[in-house]
Amino acid sequence: MRTRIEDVARRAGVSPKTVSRVLNNEPNVREALRERILEAVKALGYRPNPSARSLASQRSFLVALLYDNPSPYYVMEVQGGVLDACDAQRYSMMVRPLPSGAPDFLERVEALLSQFRPDGLVLTPPIADHVALLALLAARGVPHARISPENRDAGVGATLDERAAAREMVRHLVALGHRRIAHITGHHAHGASGWRLRGYREGLAQAHLPYDPALVVEGLFSFDSGVAAAGRLFALRRRPTAVFAGNDDTAAGVMWAAAERGLAVPRDVSVCGFDDTPLSRQVWPSLTTVCQPSQDMGRIATQQLLRAIEGNAEGAMVSVPFALRLRRSTGPAPQRRRGRRD
Repeated sequence: MRTRIEDVARRAGVSPKTVSRVLNNEPNVREALRERILEAVKALGYRPNPSARSLASQRSFLVALLYDNPSPYYVMEVQGGVLDACDAQRYSMMVRPLPSGAPDFLERVEALLSQFRPDGLVLTPPIADHVALLALLAARGVPHARISPENRDAGVGATLDERAAAREMVRHLVALGHRRIAHITGHHAHGASGWRLRGYREGLAQAHLPYDPALVVEGLFSFDSGVAAAGRLFALRRRPTAVFAGNDDTAAGVMWAAAERGLAVPRDVSVCGFDDTPLSRQVWPSLTTVCQPSQDMGRIATQQLLRAIEGNAEGAMVSVPFALRLRRSTGPAPQRRRGRRD
């Protein structure tokens, strides 16, 4: 027979209401009492009925992850973190792709809110910076967390100092002797694109290298846009010796375009990306990239969201650290290599 909440209460010597308070992470329960109830839950193998839980509390215990990102690797990583945080608090998760540029974008969000009634949303870029959506959520009082928003000083979620990360990547390339360093951005509406471009420019300035607009091409954070952007860069009379792509998918496209033209990576051109998705370790040569802990960011953003929803504490915008992953796709600039031979 299915274990009931009354069975847990009887074993722990408390009322069913107290068991419910502990299972819902409500405050003002003595720690010793909470541990006794959780021990009873574990011993009896009690599994709360989600429908009954929702009916009793008039809540869905559902978090919706919204994304409009062409990188399946990035979305997969974030999704894993959101799911970890939801599982820990006995929430369900739904994942919904929504094209933020579609004319009916807001109508789709409103339909989702009406149909599924999620307790909160996790927004990934570029949805995280969609002005009209943020105004709608504020007006309706819908709790939400943002991942990598352009404004890192407000709201709930997780962020990373992308400017500093981009500066570090440029510094790495300069140390290898590169002086013509190109950058492929993401879409201009994507907050991360702006941060990474600023960091790229700051890295050049710190190395006393001029900014050349011809070496900056807009992409879409996708493989195909990396191929197209690299084609433009490699067609320049003085092509770059290094390409800093806006993300790993774009960098993979650059490597494909280089191979198509008979350019060896990194002998003829160094290539690096951003995110450290599984793709960065699957391509050859393995990709130098910025480690953005996307799964951790999804988990942290969701934890902060649930803190705000549960009312135990105010959620916060949490900054997570980055690191460079130096692999085989970057090497000495061609002129430096020739100089060593001489």
